[in-house]
Amino acid sequence: MSALGHFDHLDHLDRLADRLPELLAANDVPGAGLAVLAGDEIIEHAAGVLNTDTGVAATTDSIFQIGSITKVWTATLAMQLVDEGRLDLDAPVREYLPGFRLRDDTAARTVTVRQLATHTGGFDGDVVAPAEWGDQALGAFVDALGDVGQIFPPGLMFSYSNLGYVVLGRLVEVLRGLPYDQCLRERLLAPLGIKHAAPTPWEAVMRRAAVGHVAGRPAPYYAPGRIEAPAGSVLAMRARDLLTFVRMHLRDGLAGDGTRVLSQAGARLMRSPQVEQPDLGFTGNTRGLGWALYGWPGGPVIGHDGGTLGQNAYLRVVPERGIAVALLTNGGHPARVYEEVVGGVLAGLAEVTPPPRPSPAADPRVRDAWRYTGVYANHLAETTVEQDASGRLWMTIKPIGAATALLGAPEPVELLAFRGDTLLTAGEHTAVAFLGDDGQGRAQYGHAGRAVRRVA
Repeated sequence: MSALGHFDHLDHLDRLADRLPELLAANDVPGAGLAVLAGDEIIEHAAGVLNTDTGVAATTDSIFQIGSITKVWTATLAMQLVDEGRLDLDAPVREYLPGFRLRDDTAARTVTVRQLATHTGGFDGDVVAPAEWGDQALGAFVDALGDVGQIFPPGLMFSYSNLGYVVLGRLVEVLRGLPYDQCLRERLLAPLGIKHAAPTPWEAVMRRAAVGHVAGRPAPYYAPGRIEAPAGSVLAMRARDLLTFVRMHLRDGLAGDGTRVLSQAGARLMRSPQVEQPDLGFTGNTRGLGWALYGWPGGPVIGHDGGTLGQNAYLRVVPERGIAVALLTNGGHPARVYEEVVGGVLAGLAEVTPPPRPSPAADPRVRDAWRYTGVYANHLAETTVEQDASGRLWMTIKPIGAATALLGAPEPVELLAFRGDTLLTAGEHTAVAFLGDDGQGRAQYGHAGRAVRRVA
């Protein structure tokens, strides 16, 4: 019997746990860790295997990479510095990193710490970093960003930025005088009493660690390097450890033993709206500092998702109910498991209803398609939106350079009407918002979480 079975008032959680192996098998997910926070109690479960080659079983002590959920940890490290009066969110980044350079020097001089934390810095957010592990790797990388281009002026809009969090992590390193992973250990893991987490691969091998899976096989490597760690490329932990961190935030900065980890004001500011997001279907309405904020019925809800090479993590929190759920997985099609398990927990415990995946309008034909046609590009890919003779709208993403290996060969996908200037891709129903106006009625940016500027 799982740990969930010991809580009679959470019978439906026990039923979800019993279904977990079946859900994993149906969606080709090798293994998963699940934890639910209800008040002061953390209830946990696990199923499947950590590595299909070895057959090692997933247990509640297994660690999985949490991917971009790490960004909430990085933002918390930055807020601790704000609490100490050593960091001003609205000060330019150059005040703390004098050598910070971008191709657009005006942007490099003016972009603020808050804009890093809210994904509004405006520079290309997905620069491929070298696979290096030395203590100086992050600093050397950030010092060499002078060729990174600007998509829009700082502060104009939200555009998800891994690079922004890499720079924020470097800022933490400089102000602490310690490598990022050591900052995590000393400032968060130790005060929270978390002993199973692994900020580096050489710590992960000492734990019962999940391996990512790609196309049904174990991934070719565990993590891409130390540089992207603040954005979420390495940190691994048990599902319960992630909720121990969440519980500190719900207690407005207090650890379980009463240790003050973050100020009350800092914890509340992190989960307060800072910037609106484009209409992307169901990914959240606004962003806080690190947290994504979801305007769901029964909410508010905060959280984040994470994805590394073959591992995916999901975190949803209902602060007003003291409810949180973390699902950590290592391959396959975990989004379907998330929808049933996390959706079931939120509906059953917190009376929160996650919205369904977006679906096209009753009439899926795109009106005024000329507004969206054109070429949108950044350093990773060139996206062409064009209308065929029958009036249907098609989008083709052609990767550039190193991104070719990541994105694969270009294949046109049809765009369908959804609502307003947000369209959906056929099949997966991924939302693409078109923003701005070039003065002639055409959109200036395409946006599927990351903004891409029209170039032709």
